[in-house]
Amino acid sequence: MLTPNSQQTIKLSISDMTCASCVRRVEKAIEKVPGVTGAAVNLATEKADVTFAGAPNAMAVVDAVRKAGYGVSEDVLEFPVEGMTCASCIGRVEKALKAVPGVLEATANLAQERARVRFLKGAVTFEDLAAAIERTGYKAVRETVAAPQEDRRAAEARTLRRDLAIAAILTAPLFVMEMGAHAFPSFGHYIHETLGMQASRVIQFVLATLVLAGPGLRFFRKGIPSLLRLAPDMNALVVIGTFAAWSFSTVATFAPGLLPGGAANVYFEAAAVIVTLILAGRYLEARAKGRTGEAIRHLAGLRAKSARVMRDGKAEDVPLESVVPGDVVLVRPGEKVPVDGEVTDGSSYVDESMITGEPMPVARKAGDMVTGGTVNTTGSLTFRATRVGADTVLSQIIRMVEDAQAAKLPIQALVDRVTQWFVPAVIAVALLTFGLWLALGPSPVLAHALVNAVAVLIIACPCAMGLATPTSIITGTGRAAELGVLFRQGTALQTLEGTDIVAVDKTGTLTLGHPTLTEIVPAEGFARDEVLALVAAAEVHSEHPIAIAIHEAAVAEGIELPGASSFITTSGQGIAAEVAGRKVEAGSVGFMQARGLDVAPFTAHAERLAAEGASPLYAAIDGRLAALFAVTDPVKPTTKEAVSALKALGIEVAMITGDNRRTAEAVAAKLGIDRVMAEVLPDGKVAAVRALSADGAKKVAFVGDGINDAPALAAAETGIAIGTGTDVAIESADVVLMAGDMRGVATGIALSRATMRNIRQNLFWAFGYNVALIPLAAGLFFSAFGIQLSPALAAGAMALSSVFVVSNALRLKRFRPAFKGEKA
Repeated sequence: MLTPNSQQTIKLSISDMTCASCVRRVEKAIEKVPGVTGAAVNLATEKADVTFAGAPNAMAVVDAVRKAGYGVSEDVLEFPVEGMTCASCIGRVEKALKAVPGVLEATANLAQERARVRFLKGAVTFEDLAAAIERTGYKAVRETVAAPQEDRRAAEARTLRRDLAIAAILTAPLFVMEMGAHAFPSFGHYIHETLGMQASRVIQFVLATLVLAGPGLRFFRKGIPSLLRLAPDMNALVVIGTFAAWSFSTVATFAPGLLPGGAANVYFEAAAVIVTLILAGRYLEARAKGRTGEAIRHLAGLRAKSARVMRDGKAEDVPLESVVPGDVVLVRPGEKVPVDGEVTDGSSYVDESMITGEPMPVARKAGDMVTGGTVNTTGSLTFRATRVGADTVLSQIIRMVEDAQAAKLPIQALVDRVTQWFVPAVIAVALLTFGLWLALGPSPVLAHALVNAVAVLIIACPCAMGLATPTSIITGTGRAAELGVLFRQGTALQTLEGTDIVAVDKTGTLTLGHPTLTEIVPAEGFARDEVLALVAAAEVHSEHPIAIAIHEAAVAEGIELPGASSFITTSGQGIAAEVAGRKVEAGSVGFMQARGLDVAPFTAHAERLAAEGASPLYAAIDGRLAALFAVTDPVKPTTKEAVSALKALGIEVAMITGDNRRTAEAVAAKLGIDRVMAEVLPDGKVAAVRALSADGAKKVAFVGDGINDAPALAAAETGIAIGTGTDVAIESADVVLMAGDMRGVATGIALSRATMRNIRQNLFWAFGYNVALIPLAAGLFFSAFGIQLSPALAAGAMALSSVFVVSNALRLKRFRPAFKGEKA
């Protein structure tokens, strides 16, 4: 139920955006809609995230975007609905569907038992519609899906390729006729003698007109309306520039007497070449942009197409969409695991590299979990489906990557502020250029004024500015996903870059998280097995890893455990219980001292065990110190390499743990960790993170995997969760490491730095290109050096700038994690 203060976000697919100014224009249009609290538009993904205070008004947003001159993609989905029996059922189904944010229209048909929904593309999924229908007591059956975005982009690339070919064929003879005559005077004389100057100009007029009216019409269709709305975009610049060159040339061809003496020159080739080169840039850009989304397509391609499910006692192949939680699924050797589940029978080795990045298959047997998209290698497995559809780990990974790719980083704010005024400023500069050349330029002044003004308009198209950030984000987060590093929050790409300190929880992060009991030292008057039985019985009720280790050790030794009652736990310190009529207490030094027990008799043993990295645990029975337990949690094999890699990146590593200081320092010494914060209670981790940050002077990333790590993950500048940890920890984190491997932290930071470096390179090129070339295009260097930039060369440079930015972003696909001090 929505409350007046609740917020909802819908996603829209925006079409017709071509540059950064378009992005800002769409955002401003959306933000003016009543109820909208925020809008973030991404040029590379062509998506908009719109946040509403309360119930979303999707149609108002659509109207605002369309009035601004852009398109909002819609889609239609039809599917069967089970359970409808009368007219009232139709009303309920339609009402439920219309209530889904992003749905524009919904109808249900009782005779056909089908529903038809028209919705905003990207804002609604089949799962959203099915869930809404299910809440009313009916069931939606998946039948068709909308065409994937890559199909639309492929179609766009094909159209651009066709138009580019047409424009190139028409432009080639035009370019040869005009520019060849300038480059080779003899060729010019030949043209004039065979065709005549007027006939040559008429042919050029026809060819240029065909280029502008054919392949170039797309610019006029979008640019002219934007001019009429007084909201010019990149298309408007192309329209003004090409039309000015074409119209001036047309007058010079058919009514030269209207122009001042000596000014009747033609620039048809400039208009045609501008369109051709910009189309070439658009085509190359479309192909490159398509490659930025390869990571998502690769992940989606990991899904199985069908599943072998037990139905009515028989195994049958069914579409993946038909699998529901609870189904018994069979997987043969070499097959993909179709959905997430728990193994009930069989054993095998499963290749989980798509999740963890680890190349070696892992053993899976009854009771173990398997993940959809992984590959069963050797034996056969039978498992019970637990998560299907959008709930599977693979679907969640894809959703995380998509959300991260749609993020707008803080650095983008600078781009938005500049591009808001960029196009109007360029038009103003072009008008100023035209006026100054008209007043001060050499003869023929009108021709010089036109050439330089058109060059300014064409050279300054802000495509590269709009693509600079999102293309790098898409490629960087996609590459990160391939390496097992998921950015849940896209902004973490920027915050992670500046990390000064990585604070690490010990258990389950640096270590395997599966402590084992390695030694018991009984006190005088107590038998080892007796103490183990009593303490293990008491620890049955505790979920602490050390408690589990003690209990597992007793079970492994075949010791019969008596019943326990009156269980009391003191968080992070110890437990107390009554076992077989005896009072049993187990915990840390502080826990024992608080009960007036002296642990001095075990000091030598405790120091020895702590030096070996073991965690000492004291036990008391009936108020007497009974034994010292030594529990060791082995360090992960890759942890030391991960710490070295972080240090090589110039990052300080700190350990935060609840273990006693001796044990913690022993582990830290083995790993090369210089800073240890030991004996920190679960509720003290947030304070520890804040202490490390020195009141914000240092940027701290916290790495953890447990429920008690969630507050620290949220408090840190960047929270990094081990993906093998708890859901609570993962939901609190900004970055998730799919493998339980600390090396992923170094990989994430190195990739963050590479991505931000890539973004700055793109922005430097985009802004620097305009700063350097607009004065050149305006002709500021003509009087001193005789340098003047033709509109055709300006078009080529403009197209090259966008291609450069996207191509530079694609370099991130070649990123490789670097360890042992190698430069990332």
